Amino acid sequence: MRYRWFVLPAVGIAAVLLGVLLFGNLNDNLVYYLTPSEALARRADFPDGHRLRLGGLVQPGSVHQVAGGVGFTLTDGRRSVPVTHQGAPSQLFREGVGVVVEGSWTGDRFRSDTMLLKHDENYRPPSEGGRAPTAEPGGPP
Repeated sequence: MRYRWFVLPAVGIAAVLLGVLLFGNLNDNLVYYLTPSEALARRADFPDGHRLRLGGLVQPGSVHQVAGGVGFTLTDGRRSVPVTHQGAPSQLFREGVGVVVEGSWTGDRFRSDTMLLKHDENYRPPSEGGRAPTAEPGGPP
């Protein structure tokens, strides 16, 4: 009977410590970003040079090469932000894909140095010979 006075509080303290270890630093691992509409509405909160993350879709027809990187327009369907990314973009980068860029404002342009891309979650293993599977004529794609 006496051991319960020691075991129950010890189990409770262990559970609290485990919870803090598992969930205490969760916010450090989450990636928060603003859409172009949110970023433009809160532009005064992020002065030039203040780092933030901006996410949206690469607007079709907006991708162009710039010195040391690529320029494009990021949109959320309502508003758009011109972006200049320094460095080589990912091989998955193209028009219409979802992108999160990290950087800062420079005037009316967003300058990024980090780019994260959303990719397709469907895995298609290569067929024999190391080539991707293809659809047969008259069959389903």
